[in-house]
Amino acid sequence: MKKIILLFVLATTFFSCSIDNDYEDNYQYEILPIESYLLPESFKLGETYTIKLKYRKPTECYLYQGIYYSKDSNIRTIAIQAAVKNDQVCTDVVPAESEVSFDFYPTNSGSYIFKFYKGKDLEGKDLFENVEIQVVD
Repeated sequence: MKKIILLFVLATTFFSCSIDNDYEDNYQYEILPIESYLLPESFKLGETYTIKLKYRKPTECYLYQGIYYSKDSNIRTIAIQAAVKNDQVCTDVVPAESEVSFDFYPTNSGSYIFKFYKGKDLEGKDLFENVEIQVVD
């Protein structure tokens, strides 16, 4: 009897699990441009700096998902990550600008280049605004 119950539980568990993820199908993910940013004039080693970013959601269906942050040597590429619900009717009303921030801790002397994503040009190529900040002693 115990073996039959165990077999039933295992069969139920096996057939009730689904590898389909309906949540993922309902959303698409996009990178949003940064409207403006606030950086210090220079960095000092050993200090932490808060970098503020402002962005605008194209419609109310965009959900903030975080900051895209990529580093390559002394270059930091930054954008806003958003999820867009696929099966929702969205208005074209542009919400107010939103602000987010992150902390930056310089670990090398020299300078850092921040590449802020600004959108795409008419040919679909990514546009960036580059800002170089020196690290001073």
